[in-house]
Amino acid sequence: MMYKHGLIWLRRDLRLVDNQALNQAAACSQQMSVVFVLDTCILQSLPPTDQRVAFIMDAIRDIHADLVAQGSGLIVVHGDPVVAIPAIVQELGVDAVFFNRDYEPYAVKRDAMVMERVGVPVHTAKDTVIFESNEVLSKTGTTYKVYTPYKNQWLREFSSRPVVPLGELSQPVWASIPEGVTVYSDNWYSRLGFTNRQAFLPGGRKPALARMAQWASRMGGYHTYRDIPSLAHTSMLSPYIRFGCVSIRELVAMAWRYKGDAGADVWLSELIWRDFYQMIVATHPQCDRQSIKPEYDAIPWEGRSEWFDAWSAGQTGYPIVDAAMRQLNTTGLMHNRCRMIVASFLCKTLLVDWRRGEAYFAEKLLDFDFASNNGGWGWASSSGCDAQPYFRIFNPTLQSQKFDPDGHYIRQYCPELAGLNAKQIHAPQGVLAYPEPIVDYADMRQRALVLFSHYVKQTA
Repeated sequence: MMYKHGLIWLRRDLRLVDNQALNQAAACSQQMSVVFVLDTCILQSLPPTDQRVAFIMDAIRDIHADLVAQGSGLIVVHGDPVVAIPAIVQELGVDAVFFNRDYEPYAVKRDAMVMERVGVPVHTAKDTVIFESNEVLSKTGTTYKVYTPYKNQWLREFSSRPVVPLGELSQPVWASIPEGVTVYSDNWYSRLGFTNRQAFLPGGRKPALARMAQWASRMGGYHTYRDIPSLAHTSMLSPYIRFGCVSIRELVAMAWRYKGDAGADVWLSELIWRDFYQMIVATHPQCDRQSIKPEYDAIPWEGRSEWFDAWSAGQTGYPIVDAAMRQLNTTGLMHNRCRMIVASFLCKTLLVDWRRGEAYFAEKLLDFDFASNNGGWGWASSSGCDAQPYFRIFNPTLQSQKFDPDGHYIRQYCPELAGLNAKQIHAPQGVLAYPEPIVDYADMRQRALVLFSHYVKQTA
């Protein structure tokens, strides 16, 4: 069916290239408009200096500039999308809405209400994943709960029907912006009550493509160096993936191009983990409130609030933990190995409910993605799908010695320890400006083993 005027609703797909919903709209619309909603349901909980807002503003500013160059512009509205999208449909007189599917619990509920109220046909597309939850199934037709067999089936599916980037649209017809309709402008910051600041990484497609090009030349060593936090040997593409400045198809295509190279294969596995966690969220919508393994919700977490506060501030007396938390607090980023270390430390050394850590990461991470964050914390706390066993408890000092042997990462974020040698820095003693360990790791490990083993026996 051909529509006179299609509306593309951008959300976590902030690009005009290789965008499934946009391509779908272009194929059946005589003209198109593009809208982005500054969602009050999300923004109202963010601090005024939240750098994700700056990252998004970078991205939508560039989209607006591209559309202006083609005689249109990016419509920007502020409010609840359930109200805002039907209102803009009526104001523009569009006769169809197009958007890409989102599998997070909030998004699923929001989109269902929009589709119910919008009053015109709605077309959704698969864009944020390579395969949706019903496309990678076991031989019995069920979804996977363990990553390795999922990955193997994912690779078989992709080999038989590769999902490739769509490329640029040829001669799209953009609608002009009617007078009185709001578009992007730099003063949105003040209108929203946010500070106009620069995010640690600039948002938008151009910096994303530049980082992709850099990563293509370094990907080969990923399998060797990916766990060393002091080295710049991760892609740093996660915020661009999260907000869709590049598509997952473009990234998988880049990894697939170098298939057989050990670094590229390991990095592809990380991208497949992302699909796995999106599948878990789509099939376990209760995970925003409960553990995937619901019996774990009965654990009586014994950790003190002051321990959580020390963990949050990077003041635990365990240098690798403190360096990682300070990196998060200052940049909005954290190396993946360090995410595992600090999560294990919070849940299994401090015995603090993993959901408190999940919520803190959700508040601070520039690349916050609900599915990946929830999956990571479920893994660390042993309460999620394909999680580490409850008795695997990271020793932060040994982790530090193994992955930051010379203390370069620690010195970067804990400068008060800079004068210590490579042996002292992992377990400093008597440094006046640095706290003593808030707990004894060995004692807390035993407490954790008793707590978890008792719990497992009780629920077996």
